[in-house]
Amino acid sequence: MEPSAPGKARRGSAEAGLPTELVQARRFGKTRSAQSTALLEDYVELIAGLLTNSGEARPTDIARRLGVSHATAIKTISRLKRAGLATSRPYRGVFLTEKGHELAERSHARHRLVVDLLRAVGVPVEAAEADAEGMEHHVSDVTLRAFAQFLKSR
Repeated sequence: MEPSAPGKARRGSAEAGLPTELVQARRFGKTRSAQSTALLEDYVELIAGLLTNSGEARPTDIARRLGVSHATAIKTISRLKRAGLATSRPYRGVFLTEKGHELAERSHARHRLVVDLLRAVGVPVEAAEADAEGMEHHVSDVTLRAFAQFLKSR
């Protein structure tokens, strides 16, 4: 196979189904943005669950449940505080602000919707729960509305 000239490779790539540069850059930008907020969403969702189930969300419990070091949990909790999503008190653990509660509720609803869709198409519950952990942060509101509509119409 002969190497193609630079101009020809470009045309060939476009013909092969590559999106325009602007479209592709926008798609990757959306993914990078989702990855940036995914961590905060996971933390606030977990903190809300711990507060509901046991009345407290200690950094040690957060670290253990997320499979990270205590230092990593403390660093991310500090990030939550700077973002106005959480507060903490010595010897009392971590608490969510109103803004943190709202984010936790939205994150939980997204997670449940993605799990429900995956279950509806036959994915076993454990796989659906695990897969939803990644997908929930990357799915657009348009797609989530389509998921909800699909589930309603079943």
